[in-house]
Amino acid sequence: MDIKRQHQTDINKLAINILDNLNTSVVLLDKQLNVLCINSAAEILFSSSLHKTLYRPISLLLNDHELIVAIQTALDSTHPFTQKERRIQLLNKKIIVDISVQPIQSTEGEAYLLLELSQLDRHLRISREENFLAQYKTIQALLRSMAHEVKNPLGGIRGSAQLLERELNDPELAEYTQVIIGEVDRLKKLVDRMLGPNTRPNPTSLNVHFVTERVSNLLKADKTKDVKIIFDYDPSIPEIYFDQEHLIQAVLNIVRNASQALCEQDSIQDHDKKIIIKTRILRHFNIGHIRHKLVAKLDIIDNGPGISEKMQERIFMPLITGRAEGTGLGLSIAQSLISQNGGLIECHSKSGNTIFSLILPITQ
Repeated sequence: MDIKRQHQTDINKLAINILDNLNTSVVLLDKQLNVLCINSAAEILFSSSLHKTLYRPISLLLNDHELIVAIQTALDSTHPFTQKERRIQLLNKKIIVDISVQPIQSTEGEAYLLLELSQLDRHLRISREENFLAQYKTIQALLRSMAHEVKNPLGGIRGSAQLLERELNDPELAEYTQVIIGEVDRLKKLVDRMLGPNTRPNPTSLNVHFVTERVSNLLKADKTKDVKIIFDYDPSIPEIYFDQEHLIQAVLNIVRNASQALCEQDSIQDHDKKIIIKTRILRHFNIGHIRHKLVAKLDIIDNGPGISEKMQERIFMPLITGRAEGTGLGLSIAQSLISQNGGLIECHSKSGNTIFSLILPITQ
């Protein structure tokens, strides 16, 4: 009997583990439409935990009267139903899902409902990220090839200018060779910056809030006194395994960009200019084709003018900038640094609310 009981316990643990590793959100309801069980994907979907939702009505999570009526009808009639590409209203957002509702009965005859929700916009995001990462790697390979072709003749030009300078007796003519050497060096530095850091990541155990505090201190030396920085931390985030200097540089580039955009914005009063640095934990998150059990999400939010939708599609590409004085390299370098460590940067923007989200894997 003990062996059978242990076997059943093992099977139950396996079933729970399987549910928590599904991409599909699964919710089990009783006949009063109270939540009996939700998996990890559903916790992310509803932005709530099992502890907060257990034995609570589904209406506290799902602000969609029409759908709740349809769920109740399925329970009463014992007929399942499926809806494709349905827009549903949660408590704090609207999403598009494929939803399946299946009435089930226990061996004791108790009636239950099994809800399965597959978030379509999440799948689109994963597909978009995979395409972006593939394009980014292609562009980086192209840049390396171009850099090799450009730097070789630049070296020849610089060497020839130096030899020519030695042969010139007129100091005024020598000034022209110095101009040539100076411009060649400038072009070489530009090419190197386009490629980003060429050092391999040196990951160590790292507290993400140490990085944000370090960046905040570095910004105090900049002319950003009119921009208020607000911190909204999740203290439960464990340490990540990341290259510290890479992460500091990436966060600094993004925060500095946001600060400069705010400082150039005359329509916002100085005391209203703010940047929010927010950290949260996400579970079962895909970065490209790799699924992570836990990731740290670091949001950098500003209330500046925003970035156009067309620009958002290209903003991480080298030499693409929306600012007159920008080089178009800061965000490209930041994306490269985060990508080298297995992470990703996303951007969502509208007027008055721009969010750069750094997704950082947590290795356990």
